[in-house]
Amino acid sequence: MTDQDVRYESPVTVDRREGPHGEVVLRRRGGIYEIIANGCFLMDTSDGRSERLLVDAALAALPAGRRDPAVLIGGLGVGFSLARAAGEPRWGRIAVVEREAAVIGWHRGGPLAAFSGPALADPRTEIVHADLVAYVQTAPVTYDALCLDIDNGPGWTVTEDNGGLYSPAGLRACHDRLAPGGVLAVWSARPSEAFEEALRNAGFEGVRTEEIAVARGVPDVVHLALRAA
Repeated sequence: MTDQDVRYESPVTVDRREGPHGEVVLRRRGGIYEIIANGCFLMDTSDGRSERLLVDAALAALPAGRRDPAVLIGGLGVGFSLARAAGEPRWGRIAVVEREAAVIGWHRGGPLAAFSGPALADPRTEIVHADLVAYVQTAPVTYDALCLDIDNGPGWTVTEDNGGLYSPAGLRACHDRLAPGGVLAVWSARPSEAFEEALRNAGFEGVRTEEIAVARGVPDVVHLALRAA
């Protein structure tokens, strides 16, 4: 079966949960799993280039010679970002913040364990069941890199309260959660000059955008920004 055949195959609902932030659904289309939140497609297991580049770009942007950098991944998703981080020995502590208990369960012994099992077993990995917006404001530790992928972009949030992450206060909290010289990497389905300007206004330096080619349409992007050393 080709990728195009799978794309038009009717999806099968594997699990559906109602949580404090609305409905979250795991679907299977052929051999591909999809996560849908409040009716909005988030991601699937068909590719993963964007999720991997998110982590790779953050590591590449760190100052040379930094030892055992700690990374915070915002959103467990289908596990590609976590698996990429765990597959890189240069990372030290790896924390993943996920607010949906259902998503965590799908990885811990559920259908998505095939994509994240070894990474979850890595002693560097910690799963934090929390809301990311609140966590970056209150966490007692700092990180060398924040890799955020909880929405389809700063202007296309899954729930209204996620917008707080991209507000001036939310971006300042991200800035404060980084160690000096740390990097913020934010995945988005489309580029945004307004978001780049918001990052600069929040005190970030070296703001830039990397594109990830997709099969059709506008490329996905990763927004990168640095806290001054």
